[in-house]
Amino acid sequence: RWVVLLRLFEKSLGVIRLIVLARLLAPEDFGFFGIALLTLASIETLAQTGFYTALVQKKENAKAFFNTAWTVAVFRGILLFTGIYLAAPFIASFFHAPEATSLVRCIGISALFAGFVNIGVVFFEKELQFKKFAIYQAGATIIDFTVAVISAIVLKSAWALVFGMLAGSFTTLLLSYILHPYRPSFQFEGEKFKELFGYGKWIFGSTGLTFLINQGDDIVVGRILGSVMLGFYQMAFKIANLTTTEVAYVITKVSFPAYAKMQNERKRLAEAYIRVVGLSAFVSLPLAGGIYAIAPELVHIVLGEKWMPLVGALQILTLAGAIRSIAATTGPLFYALGEPKIDTRLQLFRFLLLFSSIFPLTQMYALEGASYAVLLSISLSGVGFGYSVIKLTGCGVRAFLRSLFLPLVNTGIMIAVVLETKEVLGTVISLPGLMLLIFVGVVSVVISAYFLERVFKGGSFTEITDELKNLYRRRKEKK
Repeated sequence: RWVVLLRLFEKSLGVIRLIVLARLLAPEDFGFFGIALLTLASIETLAQTGFYTALVQKKENAKAFFNTAWTVAVFRGILLFTGIYLAAPFIASFFHAPEATSLVRCIGISALFAGFVNIGVVFFEKELQFKKFAIYQAGATIIDFTVAVISAIVLKSAWALVFGMLAGSFTTLLLSYILHPYRPSFQFEGEKFKELFGYGKWIFGSTGLTFLINQGDDIVVGRILGSVMLGFYQMAFKIANLTTTEVAYVITKVSFPAYAKMQNERKRLAEAYIRVVGLSAFVSLPLAGGIYAIAPELVHIVLGEKWMPLVGALQILTLAGAIRSIAATTGPLFYALGEPKIDTRLQLFRFLLLFSSIFPLTQMYALEGASYAVLLSISLSGVGFGYSVIKLTGCGVRAFLRSLFLPLVNTGIMIAVVLETKEVLGTVISLPGLMLLIFVGVVSVVISAYFLERVFKGGSFTEITDELKNLYRRRKEKK
C-alpha cells in the first residue's frame, strides 16, 4: 500500500510538473537537460557497484557490510562529480550543443550528494519498511517539484530542471540521516568488498546494458537528429512510460525483498511470481492501451500544438513500454535467487538487437524509426525473459500465458471501445472530450474485467476486489 500510495503521489506531481514545464519551456530546453541527464547516467553506469542490491538480497549479517559499502559509495560520488565536470565540454560538443556545458557540470553535483546518502536506508527496503521508504522518497519529490516549477516561472530555461533535481537530491541526502539512526563511518574491509563485488559485478553488467538500452536511443537521436528532436523523443518516452514503468517499479520494489525471503521455497515462489506477473499485466496493459488510443488528443490538449511531432513515436513507445512492464517482473526474481547473470545475458541480447537496428531505422524514419528499434528489441528479448523465468521457477508455460491472456483481451476490448467512441465524437480537441474518452476507457476496462473473470473463474481483478473487501473488514473490526 505504501509503495503504491508513494508512486501515485509522485506520479501525480510528476504529471503536473510535466504539463507546467512543457507549457513554460521549449522542446530545446528539454533537449539540453536531456544531454545533462545522459551524461550523469553514463558516468554513473560506468561506476555502478551493485552493492545496494547485494545488501538487500543478503539474508544474514548484512549490517556488517554497511561501512564498506558506504565508503565505496562516497569515493564513487566524488569520482563521478570529477568525471562529469571534466567531460562536460566534450559531451556538449558531441551533441553540437555547447550551451549544455554548464548544465552538465552543475547536474554532476547530484552524484556527489548521492555518494554520501546514509547506507542505513537499505533497511527500508530490506525489511519491507515501506512507510519510512515512502516518507523518504516523497520529501525529495515535493522539493524537486516546488523548486523546478518556481524556477521555470522565473527563469523560463533548462536551468529550472537542473535546480529542481539538485534540490531533490540534497533533500534525499538530508532525509536519509533524519529517518534512519544508523551512522556510517569510513571503513574499508577487503574481504567484505570482495564478497559484495562477487554479487554486484553482475548487477554492474546488467545495469550497464540496461543503460545502453534505455539511453542508447537518446544518444543516437541526439547525435543524428539534434537536440530539438531529442527533446521531442524524450518527452514521448516519458509519457509512454509514465504509467507502465511505474507499475513495474512498484511491483519490483515490493517483490524483490519478498522473493529474497522465500528464495528456498520454489513452489511458493512460482505461485507468487504468477500472481505478480498477472497483476502487472492487469494494470499496465490497459494503461498502455489507453495512452495509445488517445495519444493525438492527449498531446494536443495537455502539452500544446508545438509538441504534436512526437505523437507517432509516443504510440510506438507505448507498446514497447507495455511489453517492458511484463519483462521487468523477471529481474527481481533473478536477483532474489542469486542469478543476476541470467538478467545480464538477456539484457546483452536485447542491446545487440537495439544496436543493430536503431541506426538504420533512425536515419530512415527519424523519431518513429528509433521507436520501432526499441519496440523490436524488447519484443524479441521479452520471449527470452519469459522462457528463463518459467525454466527457473517451474511455474509452467500454461500458467504464465494464462496470467497474460485476460489482461490482453481486456486491453483489446478497451482500445476498440475508445476508438469507436472517437469515431462517434469526431475530432476531439477539447478537454471535456478528452476526459470523456478517459472515462469511457476506464469504465470499459472495469466492466470487461468483471465479466471476463466471471467466465474464466478468477483473475487479478477478483484478487484486488477481494483484498479491498478484506482490508475494509479488518479496519471495521479494529474499530
